[in-house]
Amino acid sequence: MATAIRLRRLGAAAAVATAASGAFLIQPSYSDSDRGSGPASIAAVRQRISDRNAVVPSRAAQESALIAATAENPLDILVVGGGATGSGVAFDAVTRGLRVGLVEREDFSSGTSSRSTKLIHGGVRYLEKAVFNLDYGQLKLVFHALEERKQVIENAPHLCHALPCMTPCFDWFEVVYYWMGLKMYDLVAGLRLLHVSRYYSAQESVELFPTLARKGNNKSLKGTVVYYDGQMNDARLNVGLACSAAVAGAAVLNHAEVVSFLKDEASNRTIGARIRDNLSGKEFDTYAKVVVNAAGPFCDSVRKLADKDVKPMICPSSGVHIVLPDYYSPEGMGLIVPKTKDGRVVFMLPWLGRTIAGTTDSNTPITLLPEPHEDEIQFILDAICDYLNVKVRRTDVLSAWSGIRPLATDPSAKNTESISRDHVVCEDYPGLVTITGGKWTTYRGMAEDAVNAAIKSGRLTPQNGCLTSKLQIVGGDGWDPASFTVIAQQYTRMKKSHGKVVPGVMDTAAAKHLSHAYGTWAERVAAIAQNENLGKRLAHGYPILEAEVAYCARNEYCESAIDFIARRSRLAFLDTDAASRALPRVIEILASEHSWDDSRQKYELQKAKEFLETFKSSRNAQFHDGKHV
Repeated sequence: MATAIRLRRLGAAAAVATAASGAFLIQPSYSDSDRGSGPASIAAVRQRISDRNAVVPSRAAQESALIAATAENPLDILVVGGGATGSGVAFDAVTRGLRVGLVEREDFSSGTSSRSTKLIHGGVRYLEKAVFNLDYGQLKLVFHALEERKQVIENAPHLCHALPCMTPCFDWFEVVYYWMGLKMYDLVAGLRLLHVSRYYSAQESVELFPTLARKGNNKSLKGTVVYYDGQMNDARLNVGLACSAAVAGAAVLNHAEVVSFLKDEASNRTIGARIRDNLSGKEFDTYAKVVVNAAGPFCDSVRKLADKDVKPMICPSSGVHIVLPDYYSPEGMGLIVPKTKDGRVVFMLPWLGRTIAGTTDSNTPITLLPEPHEDEIQFILDAICDYLNVKVRRTDVLSAWSGIRPLATDPSAKNTESISRDHVVCEDYPGLVTITGGKWTTYRGMAEDAVNAAIKSGRLTPQNGCLTSKLQIVGGDGWDPASFTVIAQQYTRMKKSHGKVVPGVMDTAAAKHLSHAYGTWAERVAAIAQNENLGKRLAHGYPILEAEVAYCARNEYCESAIDFIARRSRLAFLDTDAASRALPRVIEILASEHSWDDSRQKYELQKAKEFLETFKSSRNAQFHDGKHV
């Protein structure tokens, strides 16, 4: 009886979704009056960002630009926080013709934005809740996410792609239920559909996913339903956004912390911030008409700088992920376990040549470096074990990390019982606009809402409306999936070996890696590898080249060893032990680029090792009586 009711609800909701999706998709996200000066301004901005000879301003130049923002000549917007949303706000605002600054206490994407599931998704789970709870708010959330999903992939084609995800079914009810549900997901996506979902028989499924179990819970596999979502290299996308904002004219500065806010004594309005450069220890004031707080899980800490008695709006949630060898999943096909023993959803996805699995969802304190607990790692291993025909071993875990989701409540809402999965924009202190909540997929829309709120708060006069739906980030314009062939054909990996310079082939793996990580700017990295004898790989089994360290130091504000191993490359996330082995060479190249002395190099090594200890591979896992504790 219960299953029949569920299916009837699903069918009824499909009709509602059809009508709603049609209404939603034919409405543009901006009016004609928001287009500002029209195509000419879009073309001018696009030309600046897509210029392959563009130079990202130096960190010193960016700091000078922030210092030059005085009370008499303030910025229009100062963004606090360099995650996906903060970098998105800076990119949106500067391409509207506003004068923009951004400061980040650690590094771009150092927090939540680098620790995601790497999916750009519309929210299948939210759709299910919308259907069974008859919740139109959840349905609108899915509509918005699906619209933004396609947009993110188009804006950064080198860093994002469509990924098929397989849902195993062990009885015929599950086949019908998931097929109908995912067809409705296709229907809601409408014109933003990536690919049509479809059913595969048990035999076809095993051919597509060889490690998939034919039996589960004493039931035989009846088949699978495969649907499509997007996948990304999250930290590199975040860094790309920050660099795009810089190329467009924003003054972005990482490793720079807001220590206090500047206020107008007469109006008690926030008019800027006191900033400390955490690399030099130098402090300076930056003035702005509006400050946008985009500090993710730490947004309450920023709000308390304005009012120490402010009511908290963040409810932090921990999401743990693990990385396994590539043989756990085939290249180009993910697996979703829709219902684990405690009702949670677990993904197992191919990512950068390895397999990523997760995630958990549990309460957590807010810390700079959250660590995964052993029971959370084991929960993920147990969840995927039932669906695979290979032995799932704890010793295979190459890396495990924890991220903090900034689930938000609206401080102005009368009913705060439910925590929103959507984003919240508020101005609970004059001149300080806070944007938080939401998810990676909707960062662009979140940024647009935050900039709109800032324009209203500061009575700003932008030259045009929001352009980011039409702009690709640096490296994206003109990129093609076959671009790697140019690098493979035209460049050589010159490298030092035993004191001699020897040539190495720019093999397909290295060429593809550079093309996907840097887009159309990959040739710059390849040129460094060839001309400066930095063509050697940093870690065995990974296509990451020494040249990337030099390039990122010069062009991507890579200021520490951690910046490189965690966010410019993804080595810490892919293989903690490999990252540890690569550290000495990474530090040696950065020392040459930034003129570090011996004491600074020792400091960098110590800090990087402490950072890697917060990632749990098999090496630093704890054992007791043969078991992990």
